[in-house]
Amino acid sequence: MASTAWAEHALLVQRRREFLGAPMHALSMAETIGLADESMRTRQPLLHTVVNVAKLVTMRNNAELREDVATADVINVDGIGVLWGARLLGVDIDERVAGVDVMTEIFALCADKGYRPFLLGAEQHVLDAMVVELARRYPRLVVAGTQHGYFAPEQEGDVIAAINASGADCLFVALPTPRKERFLKRYRNELQPSFVMGVGGSFDVFAGKVARAPALVQRLGLEWLFRVAQEPRRLWRRYYDTNTAYAALLWQAYRSRGTSH
Repeated sequence: MASTAWAEHALLVQRRREFLGAPMHALSMAETIGLADESMRTRQPLLHTVVNVAKLVTMRNNAELREDVATADVINVDGIGVLWGARLLGVDIDERVAGVDVMTEIFALCADKGYRPFLLGAEQHVLDAMVVELARRYPRLVVAGTQHGYFAPEQEGDVIAAINASGADCLFVALPTPRKERFLKRYRNELQPSFVMGVGGSFDVFAGKVARAPALVQRLGLEWLFRVAQEPRRLWRRYYDTNTAYAALLWQAYRSRGTSH
């Protein structure tokens, strides 16, 4: 389960939801950033994750991933497809809170309040571009440290030691699913940064390696199609499989809900 202090936090208790067997919190962006600020201000460890369509589908057949997500303290609804599906089944979630936006807002918070982030994951040239872009956007921000994501399992102890030695207040982990969830579950009790968040491919977006869909495309729920158009060979099959599986799950749940009323 989530750490006891956060599991009993009034806001998180009130906003806890479940959709297609996946736990999540119906939180706004402002509420999410407030919790991150509280975590770093009080030095109270908080593990953040998100749920999107791909992760929700994978969780149904991957017990380890489901446990890793369920034991996080804050679980935001990242995908517009999850938001729409939850509403269709009567789960009251008002807002999509995308992981890349949470990360960006927390960078601004760090610059404002003097918190220091550590960046873990992605390729070295992406990290270098991240540092340059952070300095451009937030001149007062101090980055505690960086570490690319291409390290062997036997090097994980050294990576954890470097993170802790940096004095970072927060940690962003840009590793793929389910590697980042496994990594954070394994080491959450050893990591000293207060706020810890898995961000997947968000470094690639922030650093400009991958273009993000325009706001209108995001609102229309077609961000996945924009990504496929950028890397069709690598991504079309993945999105086809997860989207069709999700549509089937949603239809089955909708029909079951209709027959039970």
